Amino acid sequence: MITPEKKRELIAEFKINDDDTGSAHIQIALLTERIKNLTEHLKANKKDHSSRRGLLKLVGQRARLLKYLNKNDHEMYNTLTTKLNIRRK
Repeated sequence: MITPEKKRELIAEFKINDDDTGSAHIQIALLTERIKNLTEHLKANKKDHSSRRGLLKLVGQRARLLKYLNKNDHEMYNTLTTKLNIRRK
């Protein structure tokens, strides 16, 4: 679970302009944070299969957003993957 403070920090860090709250950059950053939290949860709770399914759905959603960003703004894709420490394909 992402705390509201952490969410505000991520939005402030990755926003493009002052009105930006839902661009692909922000969505990818928020999904990455949720993926990190779920990964830690699953390390402790190995038999939690419903959370594992949710994690796989989040990873797929982030992959689709990264593919979109790579196609439309390759420089931002490179910057974002480096900043968030995400492996590139």
